[in-house]
Order: sequence, then C-alpha cells, then structure tokens
Amino acid sequence: MKWDISKLDEWKTDDFPMGAVIPEAGNSKYYRTGGWRSQRPVLDRNVCTNCLTCWIVCPDTSIRVADERLADDWFDEDHCKGCGVCANECPVEALTMVPEGCEIPEVK
Repeated sequence: MKWDISKLDEWKTDDFPMGAVIPEAGNSKYYRTGGWRSQRPVLDRNVCTNCLTCWIVCPDTSIRVADERLADDWFDEDHCKGCGVCANECPVEALTMVPEGCEIPEVK
C-alpha cells in the first residue's frame, strides 16, 4: 500500500494515517530520510581495508557492499542520516564526517 499524498494540503485530521504504521514490508526505500543530515561520511579508499565494520554498524543500511567489498557507489545519500557511527567505529579511520555540502573529494 502506498499513500496518495498529492492532495496532502487538503487533508483533514482524520485523513492522516496513524503514525508508526508500516503499511507494507520493505517500503522504507521509498522514503528519502537523508534530507535532514548535517554531516556526511567521506571515504579514503587508500586507508580502507574493506573490513566492512561500517556496513555492519550502519543503522540505516546506507553502506553498500558488492562482492564482499565496499561498492563503487558505497554511500546511499538518500537514507544516510549523518549519525557518524560508521566513522566512529572504523578501526583504521578511513571514514571522516564532513559538513553536508562541503566539497571534499573522496580519495579513490
């Protein structure tokens, strides 16, 4: 089930769905929750050992893995909330949190 919110501004109180309801399994991929992030992780691939600790600890599954390594598109900007757990837990400090919008290139 997907909510039709095209006329959201016309909804009355009773029209809003009850909070904390998951109307369909796996629907979180449709909700881009990364918009409130104030920081984002930047990866230094020269330091990263692909231990995947960041992937394990990420509460939002925003770290992508392919073939048991960080994927080329390793960071899911749509869902990362900028909590910094990945950078905090990285054993080799390959991840650094930077202010959102800051143009710091990733080291490839």
